[in-house]
Amino acid sequence: MSRINVSIISPEAGNGRNAVAVGIVSALSKREKTGVFRPAVTKDEGLTSVLLDLASAEETRDQATGVTPRESRTDPGDARAAIVAKFTETEAAVKPEAMVIVGSDKSSVGDPERFAFNARVSADLQSPVLLTVCTIDRTPDEVAQTIESCEKVIVNAGTKVIGVFVTGCRGDDADNLRKYFDGYRLPVWTIPFVDFGKEGAVEHAEQAFCENVDSAQFFAALDEPFVKPTTPFAFQYSLLEKAKRDRKTIVLPEGCDDRILKSADYLLKREIVDLIIIGEQDEILARGKELGLDSLDKAHFQSMDDEAMLQPMIAKLCELRAKKGMTPEKAAATLKDMSYFGTMLVVMGYADGLVSGAINSTANTVRPALQVIKTKPDATSVSGAFLMCFKDHVAVFADCAINTNPDASEIANIAIQSAETAKSFDIDPKIGMLSYSTINSGKGPDVDIVVEATKLVAERRPDLPVVGPVQFDAAWSPTVAAVKAPGNDVAGHVNVFVFPDLTAGNICYKAVQRSSGAVAIGPILQGLNKPVNDLSRGALVQDIINTIALTAIEAQQD
Repeated sequence: MSRINVSIISPEAGNGRNAVAVGIVSALSKREKTGVFRPAVTKDEGLTSVLLDLASAEETRDQATGVTPRESRTDPGDARAAIVAKFTETEAAVKPEAMVIVGSDKSSVGDPERFAFNARVSADLQSPVLLTVCTIDRTPDEVAQTIESCEKVIVNAGTKVIGVFVTGCRGDDADNLRKYFDGYRLPVWTIPFVDFGKEGAVEHAEQAFCENVDSAQFFAALDEPFVKPTTPFAFQYSLLEKAKRDRKTIVLPEGCDDRILKSADYLLKREIVDLIIIGEQDEILARGKELGLDSLDKAHFQSMDDEAMLQPMIAKLCELRAKKGMTPEKAAATLKDMSYFGTMLVVMGYADGLVSGAINSTANTVRPALQVIKTKPDATSVSGAFLMCFKDHVAVFADCAINTNPDASEIANIAIQSAETAKSFDIDPKIGMLSYSTINSGKGPDVDIVVEATKLVAERRPDLPVVGPVQFDAAWSPTVAAVKAPGNDVAGHVNVFVFPDLTAGNICYKAVQRSSGAVAIGPILQGLNKPVNDLSRGALVQDIINTIALTAIEAQQD
């Protein structure tokens, strides 16, 4: 059996769920190095300790637990982010061959979102679900309806059910349920009632599992092919993990912004990147202390008045801009701009990349990069892409930031740059060249440009799967693609969406972000010799953390 996470969740989460968890951990531990993870539990509950005693991986209770139920109720977004971080850290430390994730316990505090939260966490942790449903006071038909309603929630969260345990069976319940679910599309196992309030309940649960669950069928269900979802929380944390594997140095010109300092503190504390913060060290550290930050002293601070740095920087800027009439006096004046100063730190090799824009405009961030970092030899222009994190996958949208009305050659260049960006983040690119026409359904000058751009992509990079022209719905949906582009292997599976102009791209990414809840990370400035990325002036701390991490990952590719 290949490495797998499996999640056990229930709409009731009472003793029946506990019996299933005991049985599964016990059974898996006899075959694999098995760990346990409880995403949201109280500090005084007892099930986690029971499961850890049964598990075969050496693991502490702290490693096995995420957040409290109160935290999951009051701020589910932060709770999910914390759960993903803790789970990833635990996996790295414990190195299990199997991990059993057991959802929230039964609670006297009403929380109508609890089951959906557990389903979303299962998707965050890239885990299929073993659903447990209690049969007490339910007919077989009512059990089936419960399974179906729960399955809809789980699928909507981005993962899937691979098997069902019907618990609390007494008398003829098991026989009746087995007959009812004979030939059901999912494996269904029945478990007798186990009273966890009595002595010997754990042994009783293990015995009940062994006697009522066909082990071959159970392990076959665990080994079924499973396409792991990539939720926004999972993707954002994967950025941090990837950046940490090969630490790069990123310069932050806007050391006067509190959001920048909070982001820097977060990254430095976790040793994800090395940072150069532009500004006066004493002033920044004093402000950090006021903000309650305790890791800013791990950064390198660079004063803009440092003559030892300014003199070689002036000389280099004069060299790079000699044809534009740059003089030492003009260079000294130019370097009073924090964006130019920070960009020159990248040019001179002190940093691997730059992130700016929390207080500076996009133009102020991009202009210095275009003038002194310049574009890659094979890039005719710079473009801006966003990583769009949907509930179960990540796509690339471009150009949404830079090129107003690109011609066919420029659109082709944007497509190729965006495919390479996708690869940098472990996305296998499938390019859709967007238009109001799919294949030959529409005519006109705007369609002709996309036709030509698609042809150029195929000529320049025959290794990249591309479809175009294609409407967004035919690019996104396999069902629509089957009607509008029958037989096309890329249509319906596009994950790199290339827009015909900036108006379409910018409107679409913001519309999707706001209306669907997708997380937009970027823009990533594509085509530069060194990574320079722009922030929105409305960026949140998490946005800045994400952008710094992806800039470091881009630097790793260089």
